Amino acid sequence: MFKGAITALVTPFKDGEVDEDAYRNFIEWQIEQGIDGLVPVGTTGESATLSHEEHKRVVKICVETTKKRVPVIAGAGSNSTKEALDLVEFAKEVGADAALLVTPYYNKPTQEGLYQHYKHLAERTGFPLVLYNVPGRTSVNLLPKTVSRLAEIKNIVAIKEASGSLKQASEIISLCGDKITVISGDDFNTLPLLSIGAMGVISVASNVMPKEVSEMCHAFFENDLEKARSLHFKLFPLFQAMFYETNPIPVKTALGLMGMINPELRLPLCPMSETNLNRLKQDLKEYGLIK
Repeated sequence: MFKGAITALVTPFKDGEVDEDAYRNFIEWQIEQGIDGLVPVGTTGESATLSHEEHKRVVKICVETTKKRVPVIAGAGSNSTKEALDLVEFAKEVGADAALLVTPYYNKPTQEGLYQHYKHLAERTGFPLVLYNVPGRTSVNLLPKTVSRLAEIKNIVAIKEASGSLKQASEIISLCGDKITVISGDDFNTLPLLSIGAMGVISVASNVMPKEVSEMCHAFFENDLEKARSLHFKLFPLFQAMFYETNPIPVKTALGLMGMINPELRLPLCPMSETNLNRLKQDLKEYGLIK
């Protein structure tokens, strides 16, 4: 259902509010650059500090602007199953293609709790759902055996696997086969995961270089492994730069330096340190993205 490079979109702000015009323009640029899909209101979109009203507005703008040219996977995760259900139903109502559901964070459910959470959402919405496993942020790891159970539910169609573990991704693919699509959640791991059967990436770096991230995936699927490997190593410094500080601080800073958006963040995220900012500027200069 989903394949290639999918951008985990930033949410531009201006004077404390969502900058709707900049967001629309950014989406148009992403599509012009050849991106394969878009994720509004994920981690990179600062979902944690958006109000419910803002969250829904950002999803609606993305769907309306995209006009079905590429798939939209709307961020809808929560540590409250009831809240997640409301967000999934909204994504379905406005015409998104699927919902991305991060594992419930902070309350640290058991594996059975995770299973019941996703099963509840799947059964009550009948909407395509993408699991999102990022234990470095949530303090809970969605284990391969649990993913295998969930893969038996028809409308649980994919997992964004961001554990950083090639072993864990291998176990998921081995257990699930073609019952669920595995999508990399870490840019640096995309090419290795493609080699074992993943179908793409939900990417931070493609905010900055969508054409190249998409080309890397397409080259792999076209069996041009030399080109895919070359693009992986070309992009690798950017993959690292996007995590000089907590995501999305570096990516919004980079886009601000490129003149794409106002790099405004919401507290508790704050501007980059001078040392890391200088490192990032140098990286962007080497890519020819700024002068």
